[in-house]
Amino acid sequence: MQTLYTPVSTLYEIKQSKFFANLVPYSEFEATLERLKSEHPKARHFVTAYRYLNEHAQVVEGSSDDGEPKGTSGKPSLAVLAGNDLIDVAAITVRYFGGTKLGTGGLARAYTQALSDAVAQAEIVPYVFRKSATFESAYSEVNRVEYELKQAHVTQVEKSYEAERIVWKIEASEAALDRFFSSIGRHIRKI
Repeated sequence: MQTLYTPVSTLYEIKQSKFFANLVPYSEFEATLERLKSEHPKARHFVTAYRYLNEHAQVVEGSSDDGEPKGTSGKPSLAVLAGNDLIDVAAITVRYFGGTKLGTGGLARAYTQALSDAVAQAEIVPYVFRKSATFESAYSEVNRVEYELKQAHVTQVEKSYEAERIVWKIEASEAALDRFFSSIGRHIRKI
């Protein structure tokens, strides 16, 4: 599986119709869709597709034709994401109608091409499934915990300082979490 390193936007034009294809991390999907709707108030359609892994490591997929003929835009867009083995990615294609009807086959080809161009422009990286964990430590163990987190390559860390303890929320690959918990041992308590 692969994922997107940074968002990308491309333009594909056919018969005066313009297709602005946007690829974003799934976590930015809703905000990006709202931003695009405000930036393109005269656009006819905002076709979407997404793929992500849920907490059980199952692929969740979805798509919307947003008023285009059924099956001509959302599903072809989703097929591009799946065909490139992309995960944790959302696609939003903004369409301006150019006055010439493309037909159902033409629409499907246009949405597929627009999104394929965006994928070709995107910086793609291997996907690493991340898990989260919560634990607590004494204030006296902060330096040891931070050192072991660094050694295990755990970079996503949140700390909450409470009266007599620190609550840590971390996120990393399963291998990194295993390394950390095996090295830190009795100096912490999992919650």
